[in-house]
Amino acid sequence: MKKATLALAVAGGTLGLSMSEQAAAEFFKDSKANLELRNFYMNKDFRDDTAPNQQAKQEEWAQGFILRMESGYTEGPVGFGFDVLGMAGLKLDSSRQRSGTGLLPVGRKGDVPDDYSEVGLTAKLRASKSELKVGTLMPKISVLDFNDTRLLPQTFRGGNLQVKEIPGLKLDFGYLDKVNYRNSSDNEDMAMITSGRRNITLKSGAKNEADYFAYAGATYQVTKGLSASYYFGELDNLYRQHYVNFIHVLPLGPGSLNSDLRWARARDAGDAYVDNDALGFMTTYSIKGHKFGLGLQKMQGDTGFAQINGTNPYLVNYIQVSDFANEDERSWQLRYDYDFATLGVPGLTFMTRYVSGDHVELGNGSNGKEWERDMVIGYVLQSGPLKNLGFTWRNATMRSDFVRDVDENRLIVSYTLPLK
Repeated sequence: MKKATLALAVAGGTLGLSMSEQAAAEFFKDSKANLELRNFYMNKDFRDDTAPNQQAKQEEWAQGFILRMESGYTEGPVGFGFDVLGMAGLKLDSSRQRSGTGLLPVGRKGDVPDDYSEVGLTAKLRASKSELKVGTLMPKISVLDFNDTRLLPQTFRGGNLQVKEIPGLKLDFGYLDKVNYRNSSDNEDMAMITSGRRNITLKSGAKNEADYFAYAGATYQVTKGLSASYYFGELDNLYRQHYVNFIHVLPLGPGSLNSDLRWARARDAGDAYVDNDALGFMTTYSIKGHKFGLGLQKMQGDTGFAQINGTNPYLVNYIQVSDFANEDERSWQLRYDYDFATLGVPGLTFMTRYVSGDHVELGNGSNGKEWERDMVIGYVLQSGPLKNLGFTWRNATMRSDFVRDVDENRLIVSYTLPLK
């Protein structure tokens, strides 16, 4: 596939020069592979009477296959390796009238193909405690968090250098030039999200397209219970973003208190109007299988939160349906988790949360509000021939006075089969 050309070229050159017989032994000795199976049903029922010409329901069912093969590194001061990511999605049930869940691709005429697939190749190099990867990447950092909430994960094409030479300090540098969305098999130009009431617009004649996304950042373990990170990201000619994050864990009585403080600042970088400061704080107290959480989030500036299209926004109030990231939006969250292992049922978990947002800038001096309630029940088999087989039900109810109301259900059966 053409998306693999960059990785193949690098891999062929590096591996061909470095693979002696002894080095190859280490290359295969430390390799690992697994096949993840995902059976995914999703239903979105729009609960409004004001959109007679719009789709009333989105409902699809699909089977996904994700093959991950990771080599070890060749011996020597500089080691070389190679990774393969193969993914395929099969349609089990869909139609023109019910497509659009994000599980499957949708053609120009609304047709849904029977299947789609892709192959991602990554060449990697390791020297001391530093690692360079070139090819298919799935970054998970504050300025870019890849999306893995549907059948197949979102991927990017580019390079990433991670440096861990100083104890407690991790440095990240990256350059990406293409994105492959979670329900697509093609690499595309990156763009930013402009939907909802984020009120992010483009300058006259400009296109929502970027040649690259570059980022750099550092995470430092300040103390045993405190970590701090700073990242900078730039989407070519569209926006620049700074992101600061502090995470603190404090033993408190018989439990522990986890605090997560996030601050982001984004401004336009040429062809877009972006002006946003996002502040978020989540605190969670854990005790004997229980977790009690409180989250607060506020958007300031002339626009909402800036991010690459299709990615997960790194926000405390980003949940199943909404992210509460519109212009001027203020939101709060209450969350409760329980692990039934405390009652002698390991593998069974429960989560529920409620988020309410208001003060959304709608124009003409009016403000909007929204709320969402989520519930997740999951169970993973702990033993037997089907150990690690997982079942998850995700349910959400979202109501708003500026976007369509929706009730949503996701049923996921997953199993990862070790191949090596």
